[in-house]
Amino acid sequence: MIRAVERYKQLLEQQAYFEAHEALEELWFPRRFEEDDEIKLLKGFINAAVSFELNKRGRKLQSKKVWANYLKYRQNIFKAKNKKLFYDLSRFVEQHHKEKNHFLLT
Repeated sequence: MIRAVERYKQLLEQQAYFEAHEALEELWFPRRFEEDDEIKLLKGFINAAVSFELNKRGRKLQSKKVWANYLKYRQNIFKAKNKKLFYDLSRFVEQHHKEKNHFLLT
């Protein structure tokens, strides 16, 4: 999982958002029906990458809606086994959001 998270972060930095989404989807997809907090977190981070891609394409309203999904899943950080990994990733993602997007964190 750590390797996929690092790849995700690298791709976000390169503004390769679709590819970042794919980096985590490989972990999430086979387990998508599980009621696991870390799987839900992965879904949230996938949504963040999709939001960035939509914003990049000028689809601000859709981007904002998908970002709200990220925020919904972010709450699972405190239930996750790997709290530090996901907390650090959320800080990275939210800083990226702040730098690259024009809508407010809500």
